[in-house]
Amino acid sequence: MTTTPFSPWKKIAALVCASAAALAASPSAWAWPDKPITIIVPFPAGGATDTVARAIGNNLGQQWGQTVVVENKAGATGSIGAAQVARAPADGYTLLVSSLAPLVVAPHLIKGLSYDPTRDFSYITVAVQTANVLVVNPSLAPKVNNVQDVIAMLKAKPDTVSFATSGAGSSDHLTAELFWQKTGTKGLHVPYKGGAPATADLLGSQVDMSFQNVNSVFPHIKSGKLKAIAVTGNKRSAVLPDVPTMAEAGIEGMDVYAWQAFAAPKNLPADIKTKLHDGIVKALHDPAVSKQFTDMGLEIVGNSPEVFTEFQRKEFARWKQVITTGGITGQ
Repeated sequence: MTTTPFSPWKKIAALVCASAAALAASPSAWAWPDKPITIIVPFPAGGATDTVARAIGNNLGQQWGQTVVVENKAGATGSIGAAQVARAPADGYTLLVSSLAPLVVAPHLIKGLSYDPTRDFSYITVAVQTANVLVVNPSLAPKVNNVQDVIAMLKAKPDTVSFATSGAGSSDHLTAELFWQKTGTKGLHVPYKGGAPATADLLGSQVDMSFQNVNSVFPHIKSGKLKAIAVTGNKRSAVLPDVPTMAEAGIEGMDVYAWQAFAAPKNLPADIKTKLHDGIVKALHDPAVSKQFTDMGLEIVGNSPEVFTEFQRKEFARWKQVITTGGITGQ
């Protein structure tokens, strides 16, 4: 019997073929990113979501040697920008940086959305979060000292104590609704077109109180222009250490955070998702970036895609219940 001598070249050829096949199956493994990346922010420039997108986008650009462009596509509670990302190719070159509104609120307020947040996105990570804080205006500050004082006022004057919000369906609006549901009270919702005008009228005592993001109002609290009653986090805020949580004040189930997160179109290749996640987390822990965020009153999160996906599912169900119970409608 004649045997064929072993040839090392055949083994090398086989390894080359196997490697080529692996790369063909996952072409993103070695080349990505090889062109500019676009981050869609579904809100106007200048807000917290825009700030987070630009800070992390700049850092990612430095990490990967690629241009990262931030585009603001505002409108319809953030759903216009979110829909654009949902329709984009799942190649990692179009990302969404968003607050909770388009991902867990808008579907319950806006009929006929062109996307379904439970199935049309690949969730990458929650970048940062901040609790809300219940604040009262300067004229109420001398006589409203704690949550029980607020509840007593609401019960004494139902539907008349005004709560300013940055708009129907916003985090501060839903937090107020949840507070009313938990305490058996009801205030008067006064929606504004953004947090800035709501805060301006609060400072001017045109409205009574508000649940605002800690990062947006803590300078006014520090200066004594607004009085903080309680925060909605599961622990005290690092920038407001003397302000109790809602749980400490006796109101359970009021753990509420506003958050900014990264997502991409569904079916994002696993290797690109991993590279995006790792790059974003690295950016979050860059000392310059983390200081910028913590100085704003934001908490660094950087959780895994799996944890974020489950968190989105729970938030989606939670706010659906609050919206349904409160009879909240869209703008």
